[in-house]
Amino acid sequence: MSSTEQFPSIDQLIDALRPVQDPELHRSIVDLGMVRDVVIDKKGTVGLTVVLTIAGCPLRNEIQTRVNTALRALDGVSDVNLNFGVMNDDERAAVRQMLNGNPGATAGSAPAQGHAEGRTISFAQPGSKTRPILISSGKGGVGKSSVTTNIAVAMAALGYKVGIVDADIYGYSIPRMLGTDRDPVVIDNMLLPPEAWGVRCISIGYFVPEGQAVVWRGPMLHKALEQFLTDVYWDEPDFLFIDMPPGTGDIALSLSQYLPRAEVLVVTTPQEAAQKVARLSAAMAVKVNLPVRGIIENMSWFTGDDGKRYELFGKGGGQILADELNVPLLAQIPLLNALREGGDDGHPIAAVAPDSEVGKVFFAIAKYIAEDMKPKKIFSAALKVN
Repeated sequence: MSSTEQFPSIDQLIDALRPVQDPELHRSIVDLGMVRDVVIDKKGTVGLTVVLTIAGCPLRNEIQTRVNTALRALDGVSDVNLNFGVMNDDERAAVRQMLNGNPGATAGSAPAQGHAEGRTISFAQPGSKTRPILISSGKGGVGKSSVTTNIAVAMAALGYKVGIVDADIYGYSIPRMLGTDRDPVVIDNMLLPPEAWGVRCISIGYFVPEGQAVVWRGPMLHKALEQFLTDVYWDEPDFLFIDMPPGTGDIALSLSQYLPRAEVLVVTTPQEAAQKVARLSAAMAVKVNLPVRGIIENMSWFTGDDGKRYELFGKGGGQILADELNVPLLAQIPLLNALREGGDDGHPIAAVAPDSEVGKVFFAIAKYIAEDMKPKKIFSAALKVN
């Protein structure tokens, strides 16, 4: 380096780091107060410390790569000497307050059931930009969780911020279907949900040992759901999909109270028995003043090696239900081995084969939800400000 070549100033180094985001928090590491002790010597070597939110941060290597890339792009920087530290309790509390406020402080501000505290739920507020979508079914085994996962993945691929709450407490399956490979990170009682395929997810499956049943009564369910909606850092998603348990039990009632702005999609199969039970799920939504916006028929047919369609579960059940409720039948999803395999190994078909027959169906549903189901703004003369 020549004697006339200029080195970046400390302010320039920090400005170069400002676009670098924490991979989990999606906020600038500078704004989060993670960057410390920035220096540059006469050889152009930059030294700095980045303090992680927790010890053993699973994305430490990703942060190191991003910091090195940002600094080495500057003229005059020859090397980067990056050290890591860990935030103390007060610093973690400040990060939690910055990102998620203090949900516990709002206890008692809303009606509570069971062991729930009656916290304020941001998604229930009129100013929230998040659209909660409840994916329900009358009975188990109709592929509701697979449908939820693939719609969410398709929505994320379209550029939307998306989260999934696995509210099927007793039959959780979203973590496996989504392919998340780590547990939530906890920062001062704030949960950072794991992310895969652009979708964040929270599930009771992250908190119980593999193969262990969840044996809870209703009061515990209410509290768990409240914490999923308040203690988790969702970062204001555009869509929050709720994978509902089948039927019309306590969880469905609680969510109707927690998310009064939610919209409902009902999943059924063509089978008459499934369709009739799905009608009960839709009837409950109507009873608690949640709009049913559409029906999704899953397992509609199987295409054999001979090219023929075989309607293993009958035909027409989804359309009959849609007609009864006066809502659209959004899609008929065929039985496909790749769809099942993708759910088993964490590679949703909407992610790995978006141009396949079934992949296109999920993208069509996602576009319909985002565009055709978009709430209409209603002008009221009574609300006009003169």
